[in-house]
Amino acid sequence: MPPQFTIIDAPSILGLRPTGVEYLPEALKAADIMKRLNADYAGRVSPLPYNSERDKLTLLLNPDSIKAFSLQLADRVSSVISRGRYPIVLGGDCSILIGNLLALRCMGRFGLFFIDGHADFYQPEASLTGEVADMDLAIVSGRGPDVLTNIKGLKPLVQDHDIILFGYRDREQAASYGSQDVQTTRIHSFDLTYVKKVGITTAALEAVKNLLQQDELLGFWIHLDADVLDDSIMPAVDYRLNDGLSFSELSELLKIIVSSDRTIGMDITIFNPNFDSDGSIARKFVSTIVEGLT
Repeated sequence: MPPQFTIIDAPSILGLRPTGVEYLPEALKAADIMKRLNADYAGRVSPLPYNSERDKLTLLLNPDSIKAFSLQLADRVSSVISRGRYPIVLGGDCSILIGNLLALRCMGRFGLFFIDGHADFYQPEASLTGEVADMDLAIVSGRGPDVLTNIKGLKPLVQDHDIILFGYRDREQAASYGSQDVQTTRIHSFDLTYVKKVGITTAALEAVKNLLQQDELLGFWIHLDADVLDDSIMPAVDYRLNDGLSFSELSELLKIIVSSDRTIGMDITIFNPNFDSDGSIARKFVSTIVEGLT
Protein backbone atom coordinates (compact mmCIF):
# COMPACT_ATOMS: atom_id res chain seq x y z
CA MET A 1 0.00 0.00 0.00
CA PRO A 2 1.52 3.36 -1.00
CA PRO A 3 1.99 6.05 1.64
CA GLN A 4 -0.65 8.68 2.30
CA PHE A 5 0.96 11.79 0.89
CA THR A 6 0.69 15.36 2.16
CA ILE A 7 2.04 18.34 0.23
CA ILE A 8 3.78 21.20 2.03
CA ASP A 9 4.80 24.31 0.12
CA ALA A 10 8.20 25.66 1.23
CA PRO A 11 9.17 28.15 -1.51
CA SER A 12 12.23 29.57 0.21
CA ILE A 13 14.99 31.17 -1.84
CA LEU A 14 16.89 32.35 1.25
CA GLY A 15 19.69 29.90 0.45
CA LEU A 16 19.93 30.96 -3.19
CA ARG A 17 18.32 34.07 -4.70
CA PRO A 18 14.95 34.90 -6.24
CA THR A 19 15.59 33.27 -9.62
CA GLY A 20 12.23 31.55 -10.07
CA VAL A 21 12.65 28.41 -7.98
CA GLU A 22 10.19 30.02 -5.56
CA TYR A 23 7.47 29.15 -8.09
CA LEU A 24 8.23 25.43 -7.97
CA PRO A 25 5.20 24.52 -5.83
CA GLU A 26 2.73 26.25 -8.14
CA ALA A 27 4.32 24.68 -11.22
CA LEU A 28 4.25 21.11 -9.89
CA LYS A 29 0.72 21.51 -8.56
CA ALA A 30 -0.36 22.86 -11.94
CA ALA A 31 1.10 19.64 -13.36
CA ASP A 32 -1.29 17.74 -11.06
CA ILE A 33 1.17 16.36 -8.53
CA MET A 34 -1.45 16.53 -5.76
CA LYS A 35 -4.19 14.84 -7.75
CA ARG A 36 -1.91 12.13 -9.12
CA LEU A 37 -0.56 11.29 -5.66
CA ASN A 38 -4.01 11.62 -4.08
CA ALA A 39 -2.32 13.99 -1.63
CA ASP A 40 -3.83 16.37 0.88
CA TYR A 41 -2.40 19.80 1.61
CA ALA A 42 -0.75 21.12 4.77
CA GLY A 43 -0.30 24.69 3.59
CA ARG A 44 2.61 27.00 2.91
CA VAL A 45 5.59 27.90 5.06
CA SER A 46 6.46 31.42 3.99
CA PRO A 47 10.11 32.54 4.03
CA LEU A 48 11.31 35.79 5.52
CA PRO A 49 12.49 38.67 3.30
CA TYR A 50 15.62 38.02 1.25
CA ASN A 51 18.88 39.88 1.92
CA SER A 52 21.52 39.78 -0.81
CA GLU A 53 24.44 40.71 1.50
CA ARG A 54 26.61 38.00 3.02
CA ASP A 55 26.71 37.88 6.78
CA LYS A 56 30.12 39.13 7.89
CA LEU A 57 30.54 36.59 10.69
CA THR A 58 29.40 33.39 8.97
CA LEU A 59 29.92 34.40 5.30
CA LEU A 60 26.45 32.99 4.59
CA LEU A 61 23.44 34.59 2.96
CA ASN A 62 20.47 34.99 5.32
CA PRO A 63 21.68 32.66 8.11
CA ASP A 64 19.28 33.94 10.78
CA SER A 65 16.32 33.95 8.41
CA ILE A 66 17.13 30.41 7.24
CA LYS A 67 17.24 29.30 10.87
CA ALA A 68 13.83 30.89 11.55
CA PHE A 69 12.38 29.33 8.40
CA SER A 70 13.86 25.93 9.25
CA LEU A 71 12.20 25.98 12.67
CA GLN A 72 8.82 26.80 11.11
CA LEU A 73 9.21 24.12 8.45
CA ALA A 74 10.29 21.53 11.03
CA ASP A 75 7.10 22.17 12.99
CA ARG A 76 4.97 21.68 9.87
CA VAL A 77 6.77 18.48 8.83
CA SER A 78 6.51 17.10 12.37
CA SER A 79 2.78 17.79 12.40
CA VAL A 80 2.27 15.89 9.13
CA ILE A 81 4.31 12.89 10.28
CA SER A 82 2.48 12.80 13.61
CA ARG A 83 -0.76 12.27 11.64
CA GLY A 84 0.75 9.16 10.06
CA ARG A 85 1.15 10.80 6.68
CA TYR A 86 4.11 11.13 4.29
CA PRO A 87 5.22 14.74 3.72
CA ILE A 88 6.35 15.88 0.30
CA VAL A 89 7.91 19.32 0.69
CA LEU A 90 8.02 21.49 -2.43
CA GLY A 91 10.87 24.04 -2.45
CA GLY A 92 12.46 26.41 -3.03
CA ASP A 93 16.14 25.94 -2.89
CA CYS A 94 18.09 23.16 -1.21
CA SER A 95 18.38 24.97 2.13
CA ILE A 96 14.88 23.67 2.96
CA LEU A 97 16.62 20.37 3.73
CA ILE A 98 17.69 21.82 7.08
CA GLY A 99 14.14 22.22 8.36
CA ASN A 100 13.09 18.80 7.12
CA LEU A 101 15.94 17.02 8.85
CA LEU A 102 15.52 19.14 11.98
CA ALA A 103 12.01 17.70 12.28
CA LEU A 104 13.38 14.16 12.05
CA ARG A 105 16.31 14.80 14.38
CA CYS A 106 13.86 15.88 17.08
CA MET A 107 12.21 12.46 16.69
CA GLY A 108 15.35 10.31 16.78
CA ARG A 109 17.98 8.96 14.41
CA PHE A 110 17.11 9.12 10.73
CA GLY A 111 19.11 8.82 7.52
CA LEU A 112 19.21 10.81 4.29
CA PHE A 113 19.09 9.70 0.66
CA PHE A 114 20.47 12.78 -1.12
CA ILE A 115 19.77 12.78 -4.88
CA ASP A 116 21.49 15.77 -6.48
CA GLY A 117 23.69 16.74 -9.40
CA HIS A 118 25.92 18.58 -6.93
CA ALA A 119 27.44 17.37 -3.67
CA ASP A 120 26.50 20.67 -1.96
CA PHE A 121 29.45 20.24 0.38
CA TYR A 122 31.14 23.65 0.25
CA GLN A 123 32.41 25.39 3.35
CA PRO A 124 31.42 29.09 3.58
CA GLU A 125 34.88 30.43 2.81
CA ALA A 126 35.08 28.38 -0.40
CA SER A 127 31.65 29.39 -1.67
CA LEU A 128 31.73 32.19 -4.22
CA THR A 129 28.25 33.34 -3.24
CA GLY A 130 27.54 32.39 0.37
CA GLU A 131 24.46 30.52 -0.85
CA VAL A 132 23.45 27.84 1.64
CA ALA A 133 22.17 25.83 -1.34
CA ASP A 134 25.90 25.28 -2.06
CA MET A 135 26.46 23.64 1.29
CA ASP A 136 23.24 22.10 2.60
CA LEU A 137 24.68 18.57 2.77
CA ALA A 138 27.68 19.90 4.69
CA ILE A 139 25.42 21.76 7.11
CA VAL A 140 23.03 18.93 7.91
CA SER A 141 26.01 16.65 8.53
CA GLY A 142 27.37 19.15 11.06
CA ARG A 143 29.89 21.16 9.03
CA GLY A 144 29.61 24.93 9.11
CA PRO A 145 28.48 27.78 11.39
CA ASP A 146 26.52 26.76 14.48
CA VAL A 147 23.63 29.08 13.62
CA LEU A 148 22.53 26.44 11.09
CA THR A 149 24.41 23.27 12.05
CA ASN A 150 23.46 23.28 15.74
CA ILE A 151 19.83 24.42 15.83
CA LYS A 152 18.33 23.37 19.19
CA GLY A 153 21.73 21.90 20.11
CA LEU A 154 21.05 18.88 17.87
CA LYS A 155 24.25 18.85 15.79
CA PRO A 156 24.56 16.94 13.54
CA LEU A 157 21.08 16.56 12.07
CA VAL A 158 22.26 13.39 10.34
CA GLN A 159 25.40 11.30 10.81
CA ASP A 160 27.79 10.75 7.91
CA HIS A 161 27.34 6.98 7.76
CA ASP A 162 23.55 7.48 7.60
CA ILE A 163 23.80 9.49 4.35
CA ILE A 164 23.68 8.37 0.73
CA LEU A 165 24.88 10.93 -1.85
CA PHE A 166 23.61 9.75 -5.22
CA GLY A 167 24.08 10.92 -8.81
CA TYR A 168 26.35 13.91 -8.28
CA ARG A 169 28.71 14.95 -11.04
CA ASP A 170 30.46 18.14 -9.90
CA ARG A 171 33.45 16.71 -8.03
CA GLU A 172 36.09 18.24 -10.32
CA GLN A 173 34.31 21.59 -10.47
CA ALA A 174 33.88 21.72 -6.69
CA ALA A 175 37.52 20.82 -6.11
CA SER A 176 38.64 23.62 -8.43
CA TYR A 177 36.81 26.10 -6.18
CA GLY A 178 38.32 24.63 -3.02
CA SER A 179 35.29 22.76 -1.70
CA GLN A 180 35.87 20.13 0.95
CA ASP A 181 35.70 16.63 -0.54
CA VAL A 182 32.78 14.46 0.47
CA GLN A 183 34.78 11.35 -0.45
CA THR A 184 37.09 11.90 2.53
CA THR A 185 34.12 11.32 4.88
CA ARG A 186 32.02 8.29 5.87
CA ILE A 187 29.18 9.46 3.63
CA HIS A 188 28.27 6.76 1.09
CA SER A 189 29.01 8.44 -2.27
CA PHE A 190 27.61 7.20 -5.58
CA ASP A 191 28.76 9.61 -8.24
CA LEU A 192 27.19 9.64 -11.70
CA THR A 193 30.16 7.86 -13.28
CA TYR A 194 29.74 4.90 -10.94
CA VAL A 195 25.94 4.86 -11.32
CA LYS A 196 26.25 4.75 -15.12
CA LYS A 197 28.95 2.07 -14.94
CA VAL A 198 26.99 -0.43 -12.85
CA GLY A 199 23.49 0.65 -13.90
CA ILE A 200 20.77 2.44 -12.00
CA THR A 201 19.20 -0.69 -10.51
CA THR A 202 22.43 -2.11 -9.12
CA ALA A 203 23.57 1.26 -7.77
CA ALA A 204 20.19 2.00 -6.17
CA LEU A 205 19.97 -1.41 -4.51
CA GLU A 206 23.51 -1.05 -3.19
CA ALA A 207 22.76 2.41 -1.83
CA VAL A 208 19.56 1.34 -0.08
CA LYS A 209 21.36 -1.68 1.39
CA ASN A 210 23.90 0.66 2.98
CA LEU A 211 21.12 2.48 4.82
CA LEU A 212 19.22 -0.64 5.79
CA GLN A 213 22.37 -1.99 7.44
CA GLN A 214 22.16 0.86 9.98
CA ASP A 215 19.97 -1.04 12.46
CA GLU A 216 19.30 1.93 14.73
CA LEU A 217 17.83 4.08 11.95
CA LEU A 218 14.13 4.81 12.33
CA GLY A 219 13.89 5.56 8.61
CA PHE A 220 15.27 8.04 6.12
CA TRP A 221 14.40 11.17 4.18
CA ILE A 222 14.68 11.64 0.39
CA HIS A 223 16.10 14.89 -0.98
CA LEU A 224 15.55 15.34 -4.72
CA ASP A 225 17.18 18.18 -6.62
CA ALA A 226 15.91 18.50 -10.20
CA ASP A 227 19.45 19.06 -11.48
CA VAL A 228 20.30 15.39 -10.93
CA LEU A 229 18.51 14.88 -14.26
CA ASP A 230 20.35 15.13 -17.56
CA ASP A 231 20.76 18.72 -18.67
CA SER A 232 19.28 17.90 -22.08
CA ILE A 233 15.93 17.00 -20.50
CA MET A 234 16.03 19.23 -17.40
CA PRO A 235 17.35 22.66 -18.40
CA ALA A 236 14.98 24.33 -15.91
CA VAL A 237 17.54 24.64 -13.12
CA ASP A 238 19.88 27.41 -12.01
CA TYR A 239 23.29 25.73 -12.03
CA ARG A 240 23.44 23.53 -15.10
CA LEU A 241 25.87 20.66 -15.62
CA ASN A 242 26.36 18.33 -18.58
CA ASP A 243 25.03 14.78 -18.30
CA GLY A 244 22.79 13.37 -15.56
CA LEU A 245 20.09 10.76 -15.03
CA SER A 246 17.26 10.08 -17.48
CA PHE A 247 13.63 10.37 -16.39
CA SER A 248 13.30 6.58 -16.44
CA GLU A 249 16.43 6.16 -14.30
CA LEU A 250 15.09 8.59 -11.72
CA SER A 251 11.75 6.78 -11.65
CA GLU A 252 13.50 3.44 -11.17
CA LEU A 253 15.66 4.91 -8.41
CA LEU A 254 12.65 6.23 -6.52
CA LYS A 255 10.80 2.90 -6.90
CA ILE A 256 13.71 1.03 -5.33
CA ILE A 257 14.08 3.55 -2.50
CA VAL A 258 10.39 3.59 -1.64
CA SER A 259 10.08 -0.20 -1.86
CA SER A 260 12.40 -0.39 1.16
CA ASP A 261 9.40 0.78 3.26
CA ARG A 262 11.78 2.88 5.33
CA THR A 263 11.32 6.34 3.81
CA ILE A 264 9.42 8.87 5.89
CA GLY A 265 9.23 11.90 3.58
CA MET A 266 10.75 13.76 0.68
CA ASP A 267 11.59 17.23 -0.58
CA ILE A 268 11.83 18.46 -4.17
CA THR A 269 14.01 21.47 -4.97
CA ILE A 270 15.59 23.75 -7.59
CA PHE A 271 13.18 23.19 -10.49
CA ASN A 272 12.78 26.66 -12.04
CA PRO A 273 9.51 27.22 -13.95
CA ASN A 274 10.93 30.38 -15.54
CA PHE A 275 12.80 28.04 -17.91
CA ASP A 276 9.73 25.93 -18.70
CA SER A 277 7.48 28.27 -20.66
CA ASP A 278 4.86 25.71 -21.69
CA GLY A 279 4.92 23.56 -18.56
CA SER A 280 6.01 20.46 -20.45
CA ILE A 281 9.13 19.85 -18.35
CA ALA A 282 7.10 20.15 -15.14
CA ARG A 283 4.58 17.61 -16.42
CA LYS A 284 7.31 15.10 -17.29
CA PHE A 285 9.05 15.71 -13.96
CA VAL A 286 5.82 15.13 -12.05
CA SER A 287 5.06 11.96 -14.05
CA THR A 288 8.51 10.62 -13.19
CA ILE A 289 8.07 11.36 -9.48
CA VAL A 290 4.58 9.86 -9.36
CA GLU A 291 5.73 6.70 -11.16
CA GLY A 292 8.59 6.37 -8.70
CA LEU A 293 6.55 6.91 -5.54
CA THR A 294 3.48 4.86 -6.40
